[in-house]
Amino acid sequence: MKIHEYQSKEIFSNYSIPVTNEVLCYNVDEVKAAVHKLGLPVVIKAQVLTGGRGKAGGVKLAKTAEAAVEAANNILGMDIKGYTVEKILVAQGVKFNKEFYVGLTIDRNTKSVIFMGSKEGGVEIEEVAKDNPEAILKFPIDPDLGMTPFMARKIAFALFDDFQLVKQASDIFQKLYKIFLEKDASLVEINPLVVTDEGKVMALDGKMNFDDNALYRQSDIELLNEPTEDERKELAAKESGLTYIRLDGSIGCMVNGAGLAMATMDIIKYFGGNPANFLDIGGSSSPQKVIDAMTLLLSDKNVKVIMINIFGGITRCDDVARGLITALDEMKVDIPIVIRLSGTNAEEGLKIISERNLPTVNSLSEAAQEAIRLCKACN
Repeated sequence: MKIHEYQSKEIFSNYSIPVTNEVLCYNVDEVKAAVHKLGLPVVIKAQVLTGGRGKAGGVKLAKTAEAAVEAANNILGMDIKGYTVEKILVAQGVKFNKEFYVGLTIDRNTKSVIFMGSKEGGVEIEEVAKDNPEAILKFPIDPDLGMTPFMARKIAFALFDDFQLVKQASDIFQKLYKIFLEKDASLVEINPLVVTDEGKVMALDGKMNFDDNALYRQSDIELLNEPTEDERKELAAKESGLTYIRLDGSIGCMVNGAGLAMATMDIIKYFGGNPANFLDIGGSSSPQKVIDAMTLLLSDKNVKVIMINIFGGITRCDDVARGLITALDEMKVDIPIVIRLSGTNAEEGLKIISERNLPTVNSLSEAAQEAIRLCKACN
């Protein structure tokens, strides 16, 4: 789960990490009031759950009220990587002389939280990692000791030369680690962390991601969730006992079991096709699950062919077949379907399918190749 910059900075502020004064706005009139409250200059920042806002024109410095209004008019409604800007953050302008990047995430190699820091802040950290990986300093945090004052100072001395800045930064680093643990975060970033002209270390931006599996104990964080359309589909699928992740292809997949679902997507790619989703109907599927799965697949306009691949163990192939027939009776399906049934009650399932003159295949390879052929025929 991701949250917006303004929400991340509210959490920072609650932990006494210095941030700018700012106001969240939804329209130009609110921007005018915010400028009057904060004074000039201000920074107008798009609030969307993606990076690259600056490159897209979603971050503007305004030195006059008129410039702030113009920037707000241009940014509101803007599309940034598929996200429409519906709200903007008006932040008090701050003069600074140096930018840094700091962040905490999980490192699978060291099996611990890792602190990353760089003197090249203000740009996407992925660019720094690609162009100048030596500029990113990494410090694994011992899970038993945590972010000790000694470790925090060690990191701060690696980034700052002035002892007064080291004192401020080390305090911020310890608070970031505390946030990371207490909020069950998977990522906490400040980019940029700046040194103002007055010598104050301050967070000008913030980014936080959270472990979805821990949201049950983070009720305050869960309230901040703003799921995208795809994420809403995934949540609805979960409530129906399905596991669904949307992809960018055109062959909709309905499979039982995560491993078989992965193998199905792999073989589609192997033969030159592109799966439209990961969809696992589970190991104990009822006909209703198949109906729900069909509804989910047909809601994706990019799906041109549906490929059903069932290897019955706990799952009964005749249940899947009945669910499919019921789904076809209840909804309009105007795209081809390729069906492969094998395992428990496969003979009964195939008989039900054949009575409706639906095409079946014998193997996974055959199913993938037929789905790809039908997909090409639709173009």
